[in-house]
Formats: sequence, C-alpha cells, structure tokens
Amino acid sequence: MTHMPHDPNCPMCKAVADPDRGWGDRIVWRFPHSFAVLGPWQFYTGYCVLVSRAAASELSQLGPARAAFLDEMATLAAGIEACFSPHKLNYELLGNVVPHLHWHVFPRSAGDPERLRPVWFATERAEADPAENQRLRAGTVPPAECVARLQTWLTANGAPTAP
Repeated sequence: MTHMPHDPNCPMCKAVADPDRGWGDRIVWRFPHSFAVLGPWQFYTGYCVLVSRAAASELSQLGPARAAFLDEMATLAAGIEACFSPHKLNYELLGNVVPHLHWHVFPRSAGDPERLRPVWFATERAEADPAENQRLRAGTVPPAECVARLQTWLTANGAPTAP
C-alpha cells in the first residue's frame, strides 16, 4: 500500500501536518525525519510514538532517509531507557490501523504481570473496559514530567532537531 501525502482521511497525516494541534504538550522532540510524542498508555511509563515526517506507510519507502529515521528511533529509545529504567523495551511498527509510518516504543517493567505478552492484548481489553482503559492511561509519572525528563535527556545528549 502506498501512503498518499497528507491524505485527508488519515488522522496521523493531519497530526503530521500540524503536530502542535495534533499532540500539543505531548510532543517530546522534533527530530529532522520524525517527531516523538508521549503515547496514551502511560501504565508503560515513558511510552512514546515516533512518527515519520515523510508520507510513507512502509519503512522500505523511506529510501536514503531510512537510516536517519532509525537512528532517531534509537536515540529516543536511549532516552526512554535513561529516564525510566525499563526492564525491556518493546518496539512495534505496525500500521494496520493508521497507515502512516510510526514506531511504538513501549518500556516494560519487570513488575508488569503481562510482561511476556505483547502490549496490544492489554490495550485491546481497554477498548471495551473503561476501568482498564483508565488503568492503562494512568502512569506513575505525570505526562508533563515524562515529557520534561525526555526533553532534558535529549537536549543534554545532543539529539538532532528539525531545522
């Protein structure tokens, strides 16, 4: 599937065109080839989504920019590791629901009772159960503090920024 630039039906495209309107104070960093936002499921404290600036639905469509995009993902992951000390990071690049290239970076804790299962099992339950939804959205660290910690680390470690 080829992703059309600025597809009016794609919510991710709308948010890529205007990240401040799409994500507001959840924007973590503006990289040259992507931008990072704090994800909604903060039971996984520090969970972020890295969104490609390019109109693409597959990693293979990035061409020469692919290496830089992957490096930005690794930089974000290093920041998540440094700021939140997860037991393990899970990386998800799906695109079945939103066909715009984006990585989910989930920090997993050793105390997560479902640490051996994909996060999507829990988030699927959250769609049907308001209490589970609230539990998974709540985190041990307020969202603004998560964003601030990551921004501080990314700044201190010279993360590249968009021109």
